[in-house]
Amino acid sequence: MEAQVYDVVVVGGGAAGLSAALVLGRARRRVAVVDAGQPRNAPAEHMQGFLSRDGMPPAELLAAGRAEVRGYGVEVLADRVTGIEPGFYVRLAGGPVLRARRVLVTTGVSDELPDVPGLRQRWGRDLLHCPYCHGWEVRDQPLGVLGTHEGTVQHALLVRQWSADVVFFAHTLTVTPAEHRQLRSRGIKLVTGEVTGLVVEDDRLTGVSLADGRTVPRSAVFVRPVNVPRPDGLLAHLGCELDEAGFPMTDRSGQTSAFGVWVAGNAADPRAQVITSAGAGSAAAIAINADLVTEDVERAVEDSDAGDPFSPAMEARGAEASAGDRRHGL
Repeated sequence: MEAQVYDVVVVGGGAAGLSAALVLGRARRRVAVVDAGQPRNAPAEHMQGFLSRDGMPPAELLAAGRAEVRGYGVEVLADRVTGIEPGFYVRLAGGPVLRARRVLVTTGVSDELPDVPGLRQRWGRDLLHCPYCHGWEVRDQPLGVLGTHEGTVQHALLVRQWSADVVFFAHTLTVTPAEHRQLRSRGIKLVTGEVTGLVVEDDRLTGVSLADGRTVPRSAVFVRPVNVPRPDGLLAHLGCELDEAGFPMTDRSGQTSAFGVWVAGNAADPRAQVITSAGAGSAAAIAINADLVTEDVERAVEDSDAGDPFSPAMEARGAEASAGDRRHGL
C-alpha cells in the first residue's frame, strides 16, 4: 500500500508536539501527530507554572490541544513510531507507513529513578523532581532530597527556597567538605547512610527509612532522576549528531544536523517545563514551515522553467544543444 504523504509528521503528542502542529496546521500544512500516549508528566495531578493554565491537570491540556489542532485539519494518530527511514518513511506499530517531507521529534525523555523500593509508586505524588513545578504545593513542610549523583547537593540548596526544614539524604553519594559547608550554612541537615525505602501511611508519605533502622519523618522527597532520551536509537538512525548524554545537537530552532529533522521539548532539553516545551514546539514549527516554503519555491521555479522555452534555464539548454550540433557538423 502506498504511504500517505504529509508535509510534516510530528512524533510525540505532548505540549511541544501539539504546539508545533497548531502552528503548522494554521500555516495550511498537512500534518500528522503520532502519539503513544505516554507523557512524562502523566503521574502528576496538576500542571504548574503555565500562564493561564496553572493548576490544570496535564491530561486536560493535551485533550484541549488535540481538539484545537484537529480544527485545522491536523491528524492525530494514537500509535507508536517504530522507525523512520530517510526520505522520510515513518513506520508505525499499528502497521501504516507515513511519508513526510519533514520530521519533528517531540518524544520527551524517560526518568530513571534510583533503585530504592517504593520510589516509582510515589513518583509525581510526594516523590518529586522539580521544585519549580511542585515546590509551592509542599512549601513549609518537612522536605527531603535524595542524593544519588553529582548535582543533587545543589538540588537540595534549591529546594531550601521553599522550606526551612530540609534534610539531605546522602544515600550513596559522597558529600565533599565544601558541599557540607554549603548545606550547613543554609540550615540543611545532612543524614548519612543508605536509604532503603519510603514510609507511607494512608497513601501519604510520612518518612524515609534507612538501612540502620532509622526513620526520618518527611512529607515529600525530591530527587534528580537520570534523564534518558526516547525512543532509543531513533535520532541516531537518522544521522543526527548527539551529545555525550545521547541528546541531539540542535540550533536555536531545534533543527538537527540531519536534513529535514527537528527536535523540540524534553527530547532536546530534559529540563524544559511544559510552557517552555510548548514554546520550543512553536519555534520549530515556524522554522520547518520556512524551510518548506524555500523548497516549494525552488520546485515551482524549476517547473516553471521546464515549461517556458524562453526561461534562462531552457535557453541555456538550447545553447548547449546547438553547440553540440555544431561540434558534430549538423
